[in-house]
Amino acid sequence: MAHYAFIDSNNIVVKVLTGVDENETQLDNGVEVGGSTEAWEAFYQAQSWHTGLICKRTSYSNSMRGKFAGIGDIWNADLDEFVPPTIEPINEP
Repeated sequence: MAHYAFIDSNNIVVKVLTGVDENETQLDNGVEVGGSTEAWEAFYQAQSWHTGLICKRTSYSNSMRGKFAGIGDIWNADLDEFVPPTIEPINEP
């Protein structure tokens, strides 16, 4: 069972879904899809309900891309990983 994170134009994770394992393939309207992480990322990203979002594989075991992506996390493309959001300090008067 694989998981995929969807990232908006501000590099913020807005959705995470359970999907197909990267090494599996399936038929979609008679066309074989999948077989690799990149193929499933492209497939999920191309769905109309994900318009404008980038899809990246994430892992509960933290074996890829830094950490398991959660809603509100930040996608750091330079590091190819998800990072927690930065918390701004509160300035008290």
